[in-house]
Amino acid sequence: MKLDAINLDGSKAGSVTLDDAVFGITDIRGDILQRMITWQLAKRRAGTHKIQVRNEVSRTGKKMYKQKGTGGARHGSRRAAQFVGGAKAHGPVVRSHAFDLPKKFRALALRHALSSKAKDGSLIVLDNVTLTEPKTAALRATLGNLGLVNALIIAGPEVDANFKLAARNIPNLDVLPNAGLNVYDVLRRKTLVLTKAAVEAIAERFSEKEAA
Repeated sequence: MKLDAINLDGSKAGSVTLDDAVFGITDIRGDILQRMITWQLAKRRAGTHKIQVRNEVSRTGKKMYKQKGTGGARHGSRRAAQFVGGAKAHGPVVRSHAFDLPKKFRALALRHALSSKAKDGSLIVLDNVTLTEPKTAALRATLGNLGLVNALIIAGPEVDANFKLAARNIPNLDVLPNAGLNVYDVLRRKTLVLTKAAVEAIAERFSEKEAA
């Protein structure tokens, strides 16, 4: 698959060849993408929410009243969940929400995500994303001329410092290096923008996986 590359000013910058095994999948599996996104969101959850169980409640351990003869229920502790100030029953505790997902499955999900953008015509290739000055207004106007109002930009091995500063206050725009490419961010933005360096890195990344 061949795709024309452009510069930030909209002029042509040659073309790039995209691997059909990565960008040319026609039967996009929504179930694969859903599992991958669930895995990503679960993995980043802190899991630090917690309630106090009975042995953690700071309250007297004295028996409330005698066992029999009161006409009421038999209670032994004011720390029980049914009393005001007592513990909470079956509440959240500190734990990890992460679960395992095979590496091959995660690679397959990324292929489907990239192919979905190529299939929808929502994939743009830029020659590079470098700026001489970190001007947010100028960059917003430049991206607006390219029709990029909701986009993820994969900038290459490293993000240009000026481009990063100019882009950080633009809403609905994410800028990541090659290492940050992931399914969730690809799908949450309308347009995927790759630099030529990013395309080369993706091809190398998947060729290494196939060799392994």
